[in-house]
Amino acid sequence: MKTLFIPAKIKFRLDEEKIKSLSKELPENLAIAYSIQYEDTAHKIQQILKNKVTKVIQVLGCSKPSFSKNTKAILLISDGKFHAVSLAQETKLPVYLLENNQLTKISKNDIENLEKKQKAGYVKFLNADKVGILVSTKSGQQNLKQALDFKRKLKNKSSYLFICNNVDTSEFQNFGLDSWVNTACRRLDLENTSIVNIDKIRQ
Repeated sequence: MKTLFIPAKIKFRLDEEKIKSLSKELPENLAIAYSIQYEDTAHKIQQILKNKVTKVIQVLGCSKPSFSKNTKAILLISDGKFHAVSLAQETKLPVYLLENNQLTKISKNDIENLEKKQKAGYVKFLNADKVGILVSTKSGQQNLKQALDFKRKLKNKSSYLFICNNVDTSEFQNFGLDSWVNTACRRLDLENTSIVNIDKIRQ
């Protein structure tokens, strides 16, 4: 069966005058990242900021985008801090979030809170007797081979594969497991402290 991906555009009116004013707060050598629904908005902002912008890139929940060494900061156009905090942690760059024409800089406290969640997830895994291994069927997120390899190498714990299209963390309590190892969307560890991303586990 063939899958057709159709990007949806958000109904959003960009305040261009406000962006021009906010541009004074943004450094040179700026990369623009955007969620797919804001693609048109991202390119409009690129035209407004002109010579400040070095790269424009789409971000996905499952992706880990790369940026050139001369990038000094990232401007993310999206809803909420979901991608923004992860980008700040992974790139070690200043990240600014543009949401509803408001500019917010991701703080050190935002990053520390994420790292506390990740540490809690890892500690739960270390102490767990039974773990679930999350596998997505979505294109770009499907890592079944990695999950099977991990399960085979896992010692001293009972493990179970959970293969699904959408991961609903509210269902976790129905299975009586102590920890969940994630091979799907890298951002799931933002939602639940019982989740640890597979790349955070040493084997």
